[in-house]
Amino acid sequence: MILPVFTYNHPVLRQKTERVSEITEDIVSLVESMFATMYNANGIGLAANQVGKGLALTVIDVSEMDDSPSSASPIVMINPVIESFSDEEEEFEEGCLSLPELRDIVVRPSAVQVRFLDTQLKEHHMETTGLLARVMQHEIDHLNGIYFFERLTPIRRTLAQSKLKRIAKGLVETEYEIV
Repeated sequence: MILPVFTYNHPVLRQKTERVSEITEDIVSLVESMFATMYNANGIGLAANQVGKGLALTVIDVSEMDDSPSSASPIVMINPVIESFSDEEEEFEEGCLSLPELRDIVVRPSAVQVRFLDTQLKEHHMETTGLLARVMQHEIDHLNGIYFFERLTPIRRTLAQSKLKRIAKGLVETEYEIV
């Protein structure tokens, strides 16, 4: 089922999400709906709070992107934690389904080491670079109530304010349902 995407200034996007302790039919259904919603909106990552669920759960699929590693099949990350960041950083233009029409250059570590559970509650440790590392950081930020624009330089954050106001007022158009 395709779910509506919650947009800027909705309280659920500012709250730190709760850990998932067991996999229920509702969690499995949520994961399936999150993938359907993400694909419908042409996204490459989606956090549970972006669809109104305050759970530490995100789905990612960068497999169709040009620079994705061959191992970048769809990923479900439950209770993800970034254990380490590289010292090397890189700039990249980011966007967000919860911030339609806002894209900007964000500087992030170029590599991360992440620990998470899958839908069988099996623990995984993954070290990754490039786009997958960036998307993981972006989605884990969501789970902690952080928007990507908070990672912008102060001047770029100031320049984004008019777009943020338009989003908050619902004055943006998308090809997917937003609330």
